[in-house]
Amino acid sequence: MNDQPRRPRGPRRGISLLPAAITCGNIFAGFWAIVRAVHGEYGAAALLILGAIILDMLDGRIARLTNTVSDFGAELDSLADVISFGVAPAVLALCWGFETLPRVGWLTAFLFVICGTIRLARFNVQRSVVDGRFFVGLPIPAAAGQIAVWVNAFHRPLHDRNIAMVGIAFMVVLAFLMVSTFRYPSFKKFDLRTRRSYINVVGIALLFLLIGLHPQWVLLALGTIYWLSAPLIYVVGLALRRPRQPPTPAVPAVSES
Repeated sequence: MNDQPRRPRGPRRGISLLPAAITCGNIFAGFWAIVRAVHGEYGAAALLILGAIILDMLDGRIARLTNTVSDFGAELDSLADVISFGVAPAVLALCWGFETLPRVGWLTAFLFVICGTIRLARFNVQRSVVDGRFFVGLPIPAAAGQIAVWVNAFHRPLHDRNIAMVGIAFMVVLAFLMVSTFRYPSFKKFDLRTRRSYINVVGIALLFLLIGLHPQWVLLALGTIYWLSAPLIYVVGLALRRPRQPPTPAVPAVSES
């Protein structure tokens, strides 16, 4: 009787490598976006970042579906995110919009990268202790996607210093939202196997229809709604929270004698 452990079969080994291969595609898209941005092809760079977001959404889900989740894959995914959603959108924004304000521009781009890196590090250490339905802070792919959809909607570089200052302020807001404690929905618990799954399917189909009709503006609207949602919910919650009234002091009874 042979007591030697069986070696994993070829197809199973290939399936286990599939999430890592998709993550490598994510890294390639981010790197190529940097190259395109440096060469002035801002629209192509923005589309590559959006493609990297799709790959980033796929690798984790495929790893869970194939039961090949590993610490190596998680760390590789975080390193890929630093390149594709930290460095790539920062370089794109710097080349596209901050040429008229070089010093402030590259400092803002670096702020975006460092806040995104801190966001990823915090996510890694809190992965097992936070509610999986929410992200703490704006996810770095969403922040990168917002920059990409802005560039995708407005291809021409920003030559007006005033408009460039607006873009810098906008990028600073995204950077601080990444390291904030606002809760954003993760959609990881989104399940199409529920009883009302047909409603979700119809909604997704309508969303893709809208994106197909007006991709630039629909993607811009979706990205803006997402990053604004958590701060708006927080502000509305503060406004609706009724201030507590101090207790009324008891009035001592007056004696008739």
